[in-house]
Amino acid sequence: MAGSGRVLLTGASGQVGGEIARLLAGSSGFSYEVIAPSRAELDLSDEAAVRAMVREVRPQWIVNPAAYTAVDKAESEPDLAYAINRDAVRAMGEEAKALGAAVIHFSTDYVFDGEGDRAYREDDATEPTSVYGASKLAGEVELARSGAAHVILRTSWVYDATGGAAKKNFLLTILKLARERETLRVVGDQHGAPTWSRDLARLTGHVMGFAEASGGSVADAVARVGGVYHAGGAGETTWFGFAAEGVRLLGEKEPGVKLAKIEAITTEEYPTPAKRPKNSRLDCAKLEATFGWTMMRWEDSLRAVVEEL
Repeated sequence: MAGSGRVLLTGASGQVGGEIARLLAGSSGFSYEVIAPSRAELDLSDEAAVRAMVREVRPQWIVNPAAYTAVDKAESEPDLAYAINRDAVRAMGEEAKALGAAVIHFSTDYVFDGEGDRAYREDDATEPTSVYGASKLAGEVELARSGAAHVILRTSWVYDATGGAAKKNFLLTILKLARERETLRVVGDQHGAPTWSRDLARLTGHVMGFAEASGGSVADAVARVGGVYHAGGAGETTWFGFAAEGVRLLGEKEPGVKLAKIEAITTEEYPTPAKRPKNSRLDCAKLEATFGWTMMRWEDSLRAVVEEL
């Protein structure tokens, strides 16, 4: 499914935003006019600036993968985290409602406490244990309260081959250290699934095309299927499992290169300022039932990403 129209895209220098920008701006049959302001052009911590940008662009779609994602730093910068993760989202929602635009917004598994013993469904109780998680949940609440037609995609463990503008993510860090050290100790009791940013971009395009193919206005179409959806990589592993498989695949790609041995440790052995959920598994059945979309298995996406390195 492909479509056209004007899109206001945030976070285009990030892993997800960058993939969405490349997908929608003329590739794979898409022909959207993508307006993707840089951080210098749009300060997401300035709610008034966010409102002004939406009014200036007058988009058909607002796609918001941008977020304050410094999980540990958020504990000491709560005001900034809430400004970007809650207040900016509220502004987008209210302005989208006034324009008749639709919003696709990205959220996180951190809205849960991570203590469950199964994959989380969309209607499970939320109970974030960190400032980051609480601020992202507040953004979800404000978007729903705005009355804008919206889809919220909760995802987890996002990565790609570039690391976005920061050129950094878990996989890239692990593979770099694996070349430099003999042993790497990685947390092995936090469960979830890595999610390729390109898979999320393709999903975004699919949701947009799905809505546009429904007939009528985009906002009306999105309102009919709107709400929260889980969109994490299929299958499950641990950070240790993710690291070990990434290093194994790198070893296949570069035989003869000496790489570190990966050892599993507990969460308690790797303390952080913000509490990490031990269970980040997301049940994506609703996504498939509504949009006919199945997320890639994490092993398949990991192999594709390592091949791109």
